[in-house]
Amino acid sequence: MPALCRDCDEIVQGSVCNKCGGVRIVRHPELFTLAIAHIDCDAFFAAVEKRDRPELRDKPVIIGGGVRGVVSTCCYIARLYGVRSAMPMFKARKLCPQAVVLPPEMAKYSAVSRQMRAMFEALTPLVQPLSVDEAALDLSGTQTLHGAPPAVVLSRLARRVEAELGITISIGLARNRMLAKLAAERGKPRGFTVLGAEAAGVLAQEKIGLLPGIGPAQVKKLEALGIITISQLAALEEGRAARLGNDAAALIARARLQDDRPIRPERESKSISAETTFETDIADREALETALWPLCEKLGRRLHREGQAAAGIVLKLKTADFLLRTRSQRLSCPTQLAESIFEAAQPVLGREADGTRFRLIGIGAAPLAAAALADQGDLADTATPRRRARQEAIDRLRTRFGDTAVQRGRALRPVKGKG
Repeated sequence: MPALCRDCDEIVQGSVCNKCGGVRIVRHPELFTLAIAHIDCDAFFAAVEKRDRPELRDKPVIIGGGVRGVVSTCCYIARLYGVRSAMPMFKARKLCPQAVVLPPEMAKYSAVSRQMRAMFEALTPLVQPLSVDEAALDLSGTQTLHGAPPAVVLSRLARRVEAELGITISIGLARNRMLAKLAAERGKPRGFTVLGAEAAGVLAQEKIGLLPGIGPAQVKKLEALGIITISQLAALEEGRAARLGNDAAALIARARLQDDRPIRPERESKSISAETTFETDIADREALETALWPLCEKLGRRLHREGQAAAGIVLKLKTADFLLRTRSQRLSCPTQLAESIFEAAQPVLGREADGTRFRLIGIGAAPLAAAALADQGDLADTATPRRRARQEAIDRLRTRFGDTAVQRGRALRPVKGKG
């Protein structure tokens, strides 16, 4: 069976490399024929912080916002105490009181992400970023270029990332994107996992929630039908499948490990959003609107930067007891303007501000539209072009003198929040 030493790329026979003595051996019948890879950084934010602060190497590290925020990520030491991403910070601190808690520095993480992406793109033009710390790669047809099969190229890549960027990655190699992602998740950290023809048997008894795109609500629905494992969903007969509604065919295909999605070099954003968590719960409508305004400004800037416009808005609220509310509103015309986003969100927020205490507020743009369609105005709407010109003037001043150089009156009312 083909086997590769991940420390020197030697083809090996046993469990120890004869060339370098390494024991990190990856072995699989299809090792040198599969070409779809999923690459996921290991505890990315925490890994970057530990790289920059060596004194934190052997300590539990949590990246997150304040006492009332949530865990963005945590290192593997912190995970030994039960800390997990998206966990409320107060719970994480209780589980691991000795943890070093650091606020996220997205600019730094994004810079490392760009360096890593450049490494990926040196291997193949077919790189699809999936988030700041993961990507899918199609290495089909690159063996002649690199003088080695994809598995060897990926092994070299992992060592290069460690040597040059000071962080580690886990790799999944398979015949399609979904299987590659599942493979990468099975070997963390510093993993290299291959899933080939045996995948159906390996995953048969796994819970259906393992499959990408199947959330808690769908898991509940499936469990009510007695469908607990991937193999049960894969074998679902047509009569019972109808009870799953319009998603039935897609769910069953996923359980059968079918995925024909190509890897596209540019990931299409489905939504863009901004949110903040309050230091103390807020019920007052005016205070909620005060918190909403800077998020609308942030969202407008992101839309402009990413060449997108909001064709609709999504208001997100999380109650004091962690119940999530999301409310959507389509717009009459796409926009990038904070004012227009805020005005669309105000009545939606007004309906929700019923005395309930909220710990978080967010605003998102979905669906998205092309930037060229934004804020055009017409004969009946002469205000929008003036708003756009005013915003462009504000942006120029902020670029020159800083973000606080020009502020609207509603931005001057303080709200305690972390986001």
